[in-house]
Amino acid sequence: MNKFFFYCLCSLIIYAPIPLGANRIWASSSIEFFVFLLFFGHLMASLSKRQNIFPNSDAIPVIIPLGITAAWLVLQITPGIGSILERPFSTLSFDPSLTHIMLLKTLALTLFAWLVFYYVNTRDLVYKFSLSIMLSGLLQALYASWLNLNLDMPSLIFDIPYSTAAVGSFIYKNQLANYLALCLAIGIGVLISQLSVNGSSVQVRHKVRDIFQVLLSSKILMRLSLIIMIIALILTRSRMGNSAFFFALAAISLFSFFFYNRKPKNLRLLILSFFILDLILVGTIFGVEKVKERLLETSLASETRDEVVRDAIPMILDYPVFGSGGGSFYSSFPQYQTGPYSGFYDHAHNDYIQFSVELGLPITLLLGAMVLYCLFISLKTMVKRKTPLYQGVSFGCAAAIVHMLLHSTVDFSLQSPAIALLFISILSLCLICAKLKR
Repeated sequence: MNKFFFYCLCSLIIYAPIPLGANRIWASSSIEFFVFLLFFGHLMASLSKRQNIFPNSDAIPVIIPLGITAAWLVLQITPGIGSILERPFSTLSFDPSLTHIMLLKTLALTLFAWLVFYYVNTRDLVYKFSLSIMLSGLLQALYASWLNLNLDMPSLIFDIPYSTAAVGSFIYKNQLANYLALCLAIGIGVLISQLSVNGSSVQVRHKVRDIFQVLLSSKILMRLSLIIMIIALILTRSRMGNSAFFFALAAISLFSFFFYNRKPKNLRLLILSFFILDLILVGTIFGVEKVKERLLETSLASETRDEVVRDAIPMILDYPVFGSGGGSFYSSFPQYQTGPYSGFYDHAHNDYIQFSVELGLPITLLLGAMVLYCLFISLKTMVKRKTPLYQGVSFGCAAAIVHMLLHSTVDFSLQSPAIALLFISILSLCLICAKLKR
């Protein structure tokens, strides 16, 4: 029965981005339905066997902040509180229907993290769960690259017209770039965990034997999968998606060169291969120059995202504690917009600003502390632990978190349920790898 729930969690990771990145109400509702159904099954199975239904205490740094956020959203849609605080509506939320939708998403994420902590509880399951994240990224990369190389072909998902930038099953290229970067980070971590701690023999026949062992092992398949994902990442033409990923990889790699406990002998060579082979050689073939051109052409004069941030700050100042209501940026921001932009902004294109506007500063700081704590735990695991898998996955988790911290400054990736589900999984892996026994 435990295996059934575990594989259901892995299947949800793979399924989540397929219906338009779950960035439609019906798509996110399908994920919520499966999570609620799975959690109900977990309760019934545990009670029938008289087992504990709660995960261990390692889950507290993730479960508690998410639970508090869900309770906060309930407070925002409770009638009558808005009148007490002299709000224009009886609720704290400017748009209770959208806040209710965000509440369901938050509850689903909380219960999903609960299940991950409960069922991903051995070294083998951590490995398989990480592989499912990697597989999800590979499927998205293959699909996006295939469509990108067949420009006249509409998307298989609802025949959506395809653009020159890769989007996969997502609608927005930057969200695909973010999703691929998170999967890439975990994939690189898993590959690092497969490297040998011992050096190769100096004898030629032993070196030849080692080379063939690599070629005939799963390592070569992992490496090819990562190359495919990097190709798709470059094809998104996402400026911050590409630059944030490679900066995060460089930063965590530099940390590992100095502090990684029992470093694999080929760690430096593997990391360098990502920058030399993938970024330069593969990137040259598949258009990294176009990403570079977009970066060079970027200017504040041509961008309106900074104006959205500027106009959203007064909303934070007006409602710094309770916020305007989860999910309400879509309907409340036009009241603060000083003038027309080049397009319609239903999100702030800055997760820090949007969370502060909708949830208020206390909850935003609480969620930020949760993320930074998980990053600290990942770095600590790389330094303190000796189990290669836990160290490698923690490397990937740390790179994924740094990437998300950077990418969230210019985009709204965490508003996508598929990316939020993946990111919560990564935060959970941070704590799982730190506490599981050898």
